Amino acid sequence: MQEVVALPSGGRVWCDKHWFVFPGSSALTAVSSAVSGPLRGSLTVQCRYGHGWETYYKWWCQGAEWSDCHILVQTDGSEREVKRDRVSIKDNWKSRTFTVTMEDLRWNSADTYWCGIARAGTDLGVTVKVTIDPGKSVWCVCVCVSPCVSIQFLQACC
Repeated sequence: MQEVVALPSGGRVWCDKHWFVFPGSSALTAVSSAVSGPLRGSLTVQCRYGHGWETYYKWWCQGAEWSDCHILVQTDGSEREVKRDRVSIKDNWKSRTFTVTMEDLRWNSADTYWCGIARAGTDLGVTVKVTIDPGKSVWCVCVCVSPCVSIQFLQACC
């Protein structure tokens, strides 16, 4: 697995008990460092990158530590949307953003994720904290027709 350079806001990197600041380092940023979505619903994350990164592969990975991070979806270097399981990613070169959409959110979707750009040597990456909001759970109606007819309102379990 490749090493990743974390670029939190301000272009700072913590290394050996010191912050290293890279002036003007806006190669990759997350529009929001924390996002929340409803159980069984969806959420969208936008990641911005600087000029010159348009044709590089972009990725979305799950895991608090880079060494444990699992890439869920990755672009192919184009603007074409790529979908894998419940996650999609689409790059927009004109706005220099890529958008990740997570659908059918589950409790175990809550985690630390990374927006990333693949490059030779060290990938670029920035973390995004995803939480599930129990107050915004999607309600559904289940209809049971046997042995009797009844309607039950169940929270996120249909």
